[in-house]
Amino acid sequence: MATTAGKRSIRARRWWARVAFAALIVAVLLPIVVAGLFGTLALLASAFGGVAVMVAFGYWFLTGHGVARWICLAVALLTPIAVLILFVQQNLLWVVLVVAAAVVVAGACGRLALSEGGHERSVVEHEVPPPKRPFLVMNPHSGGGTVVKHDLVRRAEELGAEVALLDGPEIIDVAELARQAVARGADLLGAAGGDGTQALVAAVAAEHDLPFLVVSAGTRNHFALDLGLDRGDPVACLDALRDGVEIRVDLGMLGDRAFVNNASFGVYAEIVRSPAYRDDKGGTVLRMLPELLGEGGGARLTVRAGNVTVDGPQAILVSNGTYRTNDLAGLGQRTALDDGVLGVVTVSVSSARDAVGLFGRTHERGLTQLAVTAAEIDADVDEIPVGVDGESLMIRTPVHCVVVPGALRVRVPRNRPGARPPKVTLDWVRLRALAWGRAT
Repeated sequence: MATTAGKRSIRARRWWARVAFAALIVAVLLPIVVAGLFGTLALLASAFGGVAVMVAFGYWFLTGHGVARWICLAVALLTPIAVLILFVQQNLLWVVLVVAAAVVVAGACGRLALSEGGHERSVVEHEVPPPKRPFLVMNPHSGGGTVVKHDLVRRAEELGAEVALLDGPEIIDVAELARQAVARGADLLGAAGGDGTQALVAAVAAEHDLPFLVVSAGTRNHFALDLGLDRGDPVACLDALRDGVEIRVDLGMLGDRAFVNNASFGVYAEIVRSPAYRDDKGGTVLRMLPELLGEGGGARLTVRAGNVTVDGPQAILVSNGTYRTNDLAGLGQRTALDDGVLGVVTVSVSSARDAVGLFGRTHERGLTQLAVTAAEIDADVDEIPVGVDGESLMIRTPVHCVVVPGALRVRVPRNRPGARPPKVTLDWVRLRALAWGRAT
């Protein structure tokens, strides 16, 4: 049963949501009241026409080719400026300012309504002695050379760790290195590198029920973020070797391969597969997106999760734990790492309107978000690309994903920042449900 304080918090958040919508209504109605009927029609036509032009040309920029796409971008950026000039010429600058203020108030109140501060669940920590024979794998190329910049090899060896450096031109079997270390008596396994390297070593640690150490030496290290580690200070992660505590987290499995963050299918997986993606992420996305969004842009996928079947989504994200409801791309934080569920997000976009509305969170058409213990992704081809923790793989279909609750023992420093509260972003779908009593 909800506590009195909890009920008050929900009630307050409902009112903040209603104030947000009230401010939004003011922003919409004020120009109508001031400009009169004919002026209102003209201004509305200009405003909505401007939005339509901006959305359409913005979408054509994403799906176009050559010089034409950059012309579309210029039109999309200049359209709102032209609409603003029109308002000024009609002596309605004060209306524009009031409307802008109302929009700011709506945004601030909306974020207050969606904020769930104070409800983050603390992680259970276990006291453990320092390891006697720790073994760490370090990738000197990850994160722009973080391992070398922070002298992590020397620092780890001073703390008694054996270090294997992934510095050879040949392909190195990271999992085999970890298994050999276990055979030699290692009582802790760790990795300094990107999330793909982390996942390979974590799988061996879970297989042998050994503690696993994360050193945030990759480019983004989302796993380290959700563990509450300081991603900007990889040296601090090594403190777990002398003064650490242990926590239990879930591990995702895609067939017989583990993942600590997520596995992506469809559009994103196709982009990650490109050899050019590593060196030019933005350019690769712009170059490949038109073909991938168009007809025949990849295999036709089918998702089966629980009692839900989604046929033909363009993008699928299966995550080890669920991401925040407004995070459709799996680029932010997860709600927890020990809930014992997979997060499944599918996205189907067929028009500019659907794309803008979905990613602007004004509707949920084309979106499915689930929390399940298993999911199956099938396709009309025998093999599909899959992005597993940012690493591109070709995997035979159907692809089976499951979560193994509490499979991974993670050693973390006793003193660490902790999982920071995520930045609250406006989600008008959730806000509307909260304001009118359909969600708690």
